[in-house]
Amino acid sequence: MGTQLYSAFSFIGFVFCAVPFYWHLQAWNTGTCLYMAWVGLGCLTQCINSIVWNGNMIIRIRVYCDIVTRFQIGLNVAISACSLCINRRLYKIATTKAVMVTRSEKRRAVITDLLIGLGIPILQILAHIVVSGHRFNIVEDFGPYPSIVLMTPSIPLFLVWPIVVGAVSLFYCLMTIYHFHKRGRQFGQIMSSNRGLNQSRYFRLMCLALIEVLGTIPLASFVLSYNIKLGFHKWVSWADTHSNYQRIIQIPSVIWKSDDVSRILYEFNRWSLVMCAFIFFAFFGFADEARKHYRLVYTSIASRVGLSTSNGKLSGSSHATSSFPHMSSKGGVTISVTQTSGDFKRDSMFSVSDRLSIPSISIASDLKPDFKTDPYSPSESTASSSVSSFQAEIYDPSSESTTTSLTPPPASVSPLFPETPRSTIRPTSTYSIDAAHVV
Repeated sequence: MGTQLYSAFSFIGFVFCAVPFYWHLQAWNTGTCLYMAWVGLGCLTQCINSIVWNGNMIIRIRVYCDIVTRFQIGLNVAISACSLCINRRLYKIATTKAVMVTRSEKRRAVITDLLIGLGIPILQILAHIVVSGHRFNIVEDFGPYPSIVLMTPSIPLFLVWPIVVGAVSLFYCLMTIYHFHKRGRQFGQIMSSNRGLNQSRYFRLMCLALIEVLGTIPLASFVLSYNIKLGFHKWVSWADTHSNYQRIIQIPSVIWKSDDVSRILYEFNRWSLVMCAFIFFAFFGFADEARKHYRLVYTSIASRVGLSTSNGKLSGSSHATSSFPHMSSKGGVTISVTQTSGDFKRDSMFSVSDRLSIPSISIASDLKPDFKTDPYSPSESTASSSVSSFQAEIYDPSSESTTTSLTPPPASVSPLFPETPRSTIRPTSTYSIDAAHVV
């Protein structure tokens, strides 16, 4: 039951990260987009793994397992790197006299964020090759997991990366808070000139990054100390570490459930990604800009399937209803329908629609009632039976019609089963846990 529950929540976490992705991309929030990409893809792969390997440890699709395990290695430090991108950007905003406006500065900031949010995880993946003892592990109920040999080079090449990156991110965060309190009113003026970042979003980003840092450093420190207690081996040679590298170790659930610490680290390892996704959505999924984009999506879909987008005020009937007691049931009503359409330039491929046409319906509020007249008789002159003599005067609201214009807002995974070098095999550490996922 626990695995099925995790599968459902991990997929929800993926959706939570995917929904707000494109409007954050429009605002040039590279660090936030990288955070959503890493966490969202992590939730998706963990969801697939929990379904495919639920109750079994069968080796399936080795290429997929290779890709997933490399991704998990990068994820070990990726979320901390994304937090560093966010805190660094907030620090630059808090310390500059004006928000960057030129396109070259924006492009330079995006490149720097990509080097941090993607470059550091890639370097982590390459460094892991040195201390990887075999291809990967298959853990029952969890699927593929990376392998690592507990030896001295494992500390600088793998275990300390989240701590170092998290410490740098924490420094930026503390300096941002200091400069924010120091500048006071000037900070508000700077934020008012930024189209992609207001004060509300600024503080939400700061809280998200701070929570991530406060979760990363203690957990990574615990993992490092736990592995030190298990003991490290000296580096012998590349051939010794990578001998019989293509083997795949299958680990049943009875092994990892036999130790309390191992069980806690396994469960926390995968649930931490879901927590990251839910925390992110709690900060950004209910904000004003999120609700505006939800309405944009609903209006776009409703206009395509023929649903009303007027919030139930009027569906476009050509006759008055009983809701206007001063009008007869057959009185004529003029309804002005104004179509507003425009091309919205979007930077994101996730844009729902490039063209939206939203009807704006306006009704005159001072319609005059119909006047009853006697039936037409031949004795009366033709002129007296003109339409204007017995039909209600119709108010033309065309000059006062309002147009509703819809414009979009401006725009780790750790090695879980260390193996000992062949020259110094110790049976007692065969299935020990050497690291946990770092948020």
